[in-house]
Amino acid sequence: MSHPSPDLLRFALNHMVCPSLTPLALLDAAASLNLNAVELRNDIGDNSLTDLNQAKAVGARAAEMGIEVLSVNALYPFNIWNDERAAQAELLARLAAACGAKALVMCPLNEGTQVEPNAGKSAELSRALQALNIILQKHGLLGYVEPLGFPVSSLRFKQEALEAIDAIGGADRFKLVHDTFHHRGANEQQLFPLRTGLVHISGIEDPNLSFSDMLDGDRVLVGPADRLGNIEQLQQLLVAGYRGPVSFEPFSEAVWSLTDPLCAVKESMEYIRSALSHC
Repeated sequence: MSHPSPDLLRFALNHMVCPSLTPLALLDAAASLNLNAVELRNDIGDNSLTDLNQAKAVGARAAEMGIEVLSVNALYPFNIWNDERAAQAELLARLAAACGAKALVMCPLNEGTQVEPNAGKSAELSRALQALNIILQKHGLLGYVEPLGFPVSSLRFKQEALEAIDAIGGADRFKLVHDTFHHRGANEQQLFPLRTGLVHISGIEDPNLSFSDMLDGDRVLVGPADRLGNIEQLQQLLVAGYRGPVSFEPFSEAVWSLTDPLCAVKESMEYIRSALSHC
C-alpha cells in the first residue's frame, strides 16, 4: 500500500476530549493546538450546547478565530422516529445552524438489548432519514450517520446505513461518520472514504478487553499501545481518498482527569503523524 502523507491529516477536537471546558474554552483549546475545527456536543452536562443565544455567541467567536464548527453531536436515537425525536431534531438543527456548524451527527438506538434484523427496523430507519432530510435541508445542514459497532446496536454497519441512505436518494444530504472504535467493534472490513464526512478517533489499550466487550468509557487517546488499528485505518482511508477532518473523541475519565489533556492530545497527534510516515 502506498504511503499517505501525514500532511493530509486535518485534526479536530470533539468536545468529549475535555468536557469540563465551556464551548468557548474549547475554541481556545483548539487554537492553542493550531487546530481549526471543533465538534460541539449536547450530552456533556453544564457545557452542552443547549441555548440558541449561546450557540450564536459560539458561532460568532469561532468565525472570528477562523475555527470551523464541524458538527453538533448528537441526535439520539435518530432511527426511532416519533414526535419527541422530531422536536429534538428540530431543536438540535436550529442550534447547529446558529453556531455555524456544517452537520448534525446522528447515532442509532443502543440500549443494551439485542436488536434483531427485521423489516420493521429498516422501515423505521427509512422513515427517520426521510423526515430528517426535510429538517436538515431547512437549516442548511448535512446529516452525519454514525453506526455504533456494539453487538447490541440497532445500526452496526456502514454498509447498512448507506443502503438506507441511497434508498431514499439521500446521498447529497447524508454522510457517514467513520469511528475507528466502532469500525473495529463491528469488525467491518469495508471502507467508504468518499461517502464519509467525518472520522472519529480514539484508542483501546487494555490488553484484557475483548473487542465485543469494549465500551465508550474504555476509549483513550491514540498512542503506541493502541489495539484498534487506528494507524492502519487512517492509512487506508487516506490512500483511498478521504480528505476530511479527523476528530479526537476519547470517552475515558483517565483522559479527562489528566492535568494537561491538551498536551496529551498534542502527543497523540505527533505519534499518529510519525506512525503514518513510517507505514
